[in-house]
Amino acid sequence: MKLSRHTDYALRVLIHLAAGEGELISIRRIAQAYGISQNHLMKIALNLGRAGFIETVRGRYGGLQLARPAPEIAVGAIVRHTEGNGDLVACDNCLIAPACGLPRILDEAMEAFLRVLDGYSLSDIANRPRMLRDLFHCSTAPARECDREGAM
Repeated sequence: MKLSRHTDYALRVLIHLAAGEGELISIRRIAQAYGISQNHLMKIALNLGRAGFIETVRGRYGGLQLARPAPEIAVGAIVRHTEGNGDLVACDNCLIAPACGLPRILDEAMEAFLRVLDGYSLSDIANRPRMLRDLFHCSTAPARECDREGAM
């Protein structure tokens, strides 16, 4: 299974916020860290906010933060939300659909995939917040400020 770019970027936003440990972080800062379009991330942040994964604070000193602690956000829930409930294969107009067992097998595989992701939280992904923050800083800082390891 290949996750969509939307899911990839949503996970990146959430990882960045988890590494921020409660700090309000601007979309601009996240976009710069990953080299992703700020406008694209705004749409993703809106989607994550509506789903209750993040909170947004408007204004000059505003930004994004997790809506609940990272250990309470299951990776499977994020992927289910961003990927939707689409089938892995489109069988609607297939000649052999009435006799084919492939959709059932793929549904079972998808459930197993999501079950594994349900066993992990956002804090499992962002389990080195200090290192992540250093790497985020190095992605936007002049090269001389960071060594080869990405640390300052």
